[in-house]
Amino acid sequence: MTGPEPPTPAPEVLLEQARTWMAEDPDPQTRAELTELLERPDGPDLPGLADRFASGLQFGTAGLRGAMGAGPNRMNRVVVTRAAAGLAAFVLERARAGSPAGPVDPGAVVIGYDARHLSDTFARDTAEVVAGAGLTALVLPRALPTPVLAFAVRHLGAAAGVMVTASHNPAADNGYKVYLGGPDDQGSQIVPPVDEQISAHIRAVGPLAGVARGTEWLTLGDEVLEAYLARATSLVDPASPRQVRVVYTAMHGVGASVATEALRRVGFTDVAPVLAQCTPDPDFPTVAFPNPEEPGALDLAFAQAQQVDADLVIANDPDADRCAVAVADRDGQWRRLSGDEVGALLAVHLVHRQAGSSPAGTMATTIVSSSMLGQVARANGLGYAETLTGFKFVSRVPGLVFGYEEALGYCVDPQAVRDKDGITAALLIAELAAVARAAGRTLLDELDAIDTTYGVHATRAVSYRVTDLAVIPSALHRLHSDPPVRLGGLPVEQAEDLSAGVDGLPPTDGVRYRLSHGVRVVVRPSGTEPKLKCYLEAVEQPDPDVAGARARAGTRLDGVQADLAVALGL
Repeated sequence: MTGPEPPTPAPEVLLEQARTWMAEDPDPQTRAELTELLERPDGPDLPGLADRFASGLQFGTAGLRGAMGAGPNRMNRVVVTRAAAGLAAFVLERARAGSPAGPVDPGAVVIGYDARHLSDTFARDTAEVVAGAGLTALVLPRALPTPVLAFAVRHLGAAAGVMVTASHNPAADNGYKVYLGGPDDQGSQIVPPVDEQISAHIRAVGPLAGVARGTEWLTLGDEVLEAYLARATSLVDPASPRQVRVVYTAMHGVGASVATEALRRVGFTDVAPVLAQCTPDPDFPTVAFPNPEEPGALDLAFAQAQQVDADLVIANDPDADRCAVAVADRDGQWRRLSGDEVGALLAVHLVHRQAGSSPAGTMATTIVSSSMLGQVARANGLGYAETLTGFKFVSRVPGLVFGYEEALGYCVDPQAVRDKDGITAALLIAELAAVARAAGRTLLDELDAIDTTYGVHATRAVSYRVTDLAVIPSALHRLHSDPPVRLGGLPVEQAEDLSAGVDGLPPTDGVRYRLSHGVRVVVRPSGTEPKLKCYLEAVEQPDPDVAGARARAGTRLDGVQADLAVALGL
């Protein structure tokens, strides 16, 4: 995402910036893009140049992410080279200071990449720059899931890791995630103030001609992937049932070979892949957005599940750090479970597996996810924590034993992968579905039991995708300047400005409202996409009439959603 809109530079400044950029750009495609903008018959395309040069992609806790193309406001080889040089300088600085102690090799950087356009090129550029800085560059052997990279940082004792991916973003995008090793970071994604420290090093990078490039780096073999698979498959109880029919889709990403192999190794052999979506394809031809949360993204999987009479659908997003789960409802219609529903299923499944042992550790989720996890944790003698949105925060909770976020991200093995992991989540969901089927039940029956025990926690995520980024701050400004006093007919009992910091959490952009009848609303901008996101929750106390409690909660959410759209001016 880009930062605030700066003033547009004067035409002569734009032209000079573009020509300077072209002179050091190693990519013929982006040079050609700028040539076309500069040499049009009717004169230079100044708006097009301003779009690329008036601002730049901001290196933050999500690293870099944006559309590919020429200029500092796009993902390209120049931007990636500068990012790699800044990261290398940061790693060297930490190594010289002896901080953090812990990595086996404080100069090692593991580099992974997915199958998007130019991901392999960006990974190679990173390896060359890391090696040129005198560090040890370790490159994964091929395009692999993000959780394999996160695992490798810990497994190899590296100082840092880079994953070239834009996760579930559109095909035109790419991105750059950074992880840190050592006892303090434990292979998690970066958080403040490290993002700004790395960003300062990036800003200090001079002309690319002065960035040293090495030719000596190590392309890893399959030993890291084998270690990841061995750890992942060890999570499944060898004595649990395996009779469950699964339809699997990789959403044109890199998850298919790893996920299906993991399922096969533990005995889930009745797996039908959606062949049209299981070969990596950076153009994502069968989906408008390669995100299993988006309407229509799972249509091919649903059709196949209906055809083969499957028990469940499992989908990974393109870099396989997220996991979507779908089941047939009691009318035979397939629907995707929400991230909160899957989070509750996994949490209770993990608790039941530990029955008879002394519970220890903490379960964690984000302030926009269901509060159900807190009920489950406290009822079973576990700690509970809420963090800001983003798995980089969830993964750092002390004593973490399970963490999730409503955007389909689950961490079921934080001792191995300090990030969301769609492969291990898929394994445990398949195990739970098989256990339920052996008892004559379904995942819907398991959700009924959870709601009966802990109360109904109905959640709803509403996203407003925009083409004009100015719409997002304008809508938030409306909430700050003219906050609603009622939503859905319910009084707003507490309004919190998240930018001021709440509950001991760092400041973040957004607002949170608490209403009567256990209703909560959070509104925030997406950190990775041009979206305004709204998260609604309504809670009903435990009630044997689960259907009635869900209906009451749903009616409240309908009213709140309608009034919130008015309050936002959308």
